[in-house]
Amino acid sequence: MEMICTIVHQLTRNLTIEQIKEQGFADYYVDHTTGLYPVTASGVPFSAATFQSTGDPITDLTEDLAAEQKARTTYDNILRLVKDDPDVYDAIKFLRAREIVHFQRFGEGLRIVQDHLDSRNFYAFNPAFDKMSSNCGCQRKR
Repeated sequence: MEMICTIVHQLTRNLTIEQIKEQGFADYYVDHTTGLYPVTASGVPFSAATFQSTGDPITDLTEDLAAEQKARTTYDNILRLVKDDPDVYDAIKFLRAREIVHFQRFGEGLRIVQDHLDSRNFYAFNPAFDKMSSNCGCQRKR
């Protein structure tokens, strides 16, 4: 996020009012000047709802995998748009490579979690929460 915001700041800090209007940036300018306000390309503002967490490691790691792929796709699209600007292109290419590594690490984490699950419990219960324990007073049939 910090790198993207820095790139946006560097690209917009010296815009003239004419450039702002010509580039279709006027609506954003009215609300935020050239300040950073994280929104999607379609204008949806960032919110905590962006972060998905259920407490179930399988669900959360799968969500993490999907988020990394979505980010990679976004970076691919940005790279197509900025290929003539090497400073922006190089920074986005770095971020894209990082998303690929994150995707691989989350995949490894998911495989480790799955390898340590009771195969009869693979999708039936939250493995981080529904453990047989004498402390919880619950007993599952096996």
